[in-house]
Amino acid sequence: MVSRYSRALLPTITISSRIATIVLPFALTRGRKIHTMSKDEEWWKKIRKSPPVDELMLESVVEVFTDSTKYSKVKPWQTLNQESYGGSGFAIAGKKILTNAHVVEGMNDHIFVHVKRHGSQVKYKAKVQKIAHECDLAILEIDSDEFWKGMNPLEFGDIPPLNEIVYVVGYPKAGETICVTKGVVTGVKTGNYLRSSTKLLTIHIDATTYGGNSGGPVITGDKVLGVLFQILGDKKSTGVVIPTPIIRHFITGAEESSHNAVFGSLVLSCQSMKNAQIRNHFKMSPETTGILINKINSSSGAHKILRKDDIILAIDGVPVLSEMRRISFNHFISMKKPDENILVKVLRKGKEHEYNISLKPVSPHFQVQQYYNLPSYYIFGGFVFVPLTKSYIDDKYYKITDEQHVIISQVMPDDINKGYSNFKDLQVEKVNGVKVKNLKHLRELIEGCFSKDLRLDLENDKLRVLNYESAKKATFEILERHNIKSAWASE
Repeated sequence: MVSRYSRALLPTITISSRIATIVLPFALTRGRKIHTMSKDEEWWKKIRKSPPVDELMLESVVEVFTDSTKYSKVKPWQTLNQESYGGSGFAIAGKKILTNAHVVEGMNDHIFVHVKRHGSQVKYKAKVQKIAHECDLAILEIDSDEFWKGMNPLEFGDIPPLNEIVYVVGYPKAGETICVTKGVVTGVKTGNYLRSSTKLLTIHIDATTYGGNSGGPVITGDKVLGVLFQILGDKKSTGVVIPTPIIRHFITGAEESSHNAVFGSLVLSCQSMKNAQIRNHFKMSPETTGILINKINSSSGAHKILRKDDIILAIDGVPVLSEMRRISFNHFISMKKPDENILVKVLRKGKEHEYNISLKPVSPHFQVQQYYNLPSYYIFGGFVFVPLTKSYIDDKYYKITDEQHVIISQVMPDDINKGYSNFKDLQVEKVNGVKVKNLKHLRELIEGCFSKDLRLDLENDKLRVLNYESAKKATFEILERHNIKSAWASE
């Protein structure tokens, strides 16, 4: 669609030596802030020919406001001060707003989200309809005909080629005015999403970006090529974008399932097979491509089916390249759905085998579980037990397991636990000799104790013993002393 401002909307470009500056006319910006950038002269020749962002597309970009009440990590029954933050979003089909998960954080009753259109002072209440932290995306619903009046949904494009001209549109923290910056696509690769346990596809751009741009669209032509979600470098000159294949997969998963996770995973680690010596060792022919399995986690659908040192040759008939190309093995798997079966061809001791494997969901890190549910805890004898979910993936501290880790976050001082104050931040492995599966199971084991002493085996071979009846009595006194209504809160 051609803007009514015609030639008045074309950018003016001045070049001095090897530096150029964009100056977009007031007619295009209508009071919007348009930041400047610097590039080589050859690069700016392409800028001259690029059309401006259509005015109607800019009207579909909104500002998102979030107010969240935080809960204490060591005292989950206590609320901390309310925090306010925000970002950007934009209209998509179905009268919905797409934004980043980290902009709205969660879908709990302690998080309140509002949105505002450009040029309006009215904030409309929004409901988080779907959120997935593993891909950092969320869908908002706004129940207001007035809000949607005259707003058109933006359409998605495909993965752009390198050096494609792009516009970043959003509301930076510097002010309430919509901001447009221009740059080019510098890379398409799989990379780590800050809140994900696996690598997903990303697009890198060199447009100047700011924190408030998170959740806003990155536009090329009349299509959205992705959602800005991360910034690299101190100069804010490299933006990382969630591409449309990831977005479409998220939206489709949101329509088909109420589960949080929508991306599949084999939950294993592997390495490339480029070296000729390692290829010879595993009897790979020169034309064979594949990746070597290093470790299979116990939560993987491939556990006890595939083996360490198996070489994955193909997935659903698609050869796996040891030279990871533009779309990698991780991306191919992640674009499958949780519980979906895939056919995996492997090379094992020189012979080929095929197996049907059920994929597991890609899970977000432990830190974001608090955004899905209110924190759970259990207090006994002054010891505060809290869960670490199986999705907490940090090789330095915890390994992925099928069980939920339970740790002691705090010891509330009392005569019953005297001498145990330094036993916090340790995982509870057993209660009276029984392995702890999760927080609920720990509570059942403690409250079902029939012996005189309660024995708690902790990590690092640490031990804690309490007189059960005395600890039970002390628990009520501790709760009353600290004005805690309940010794137990479940998710």
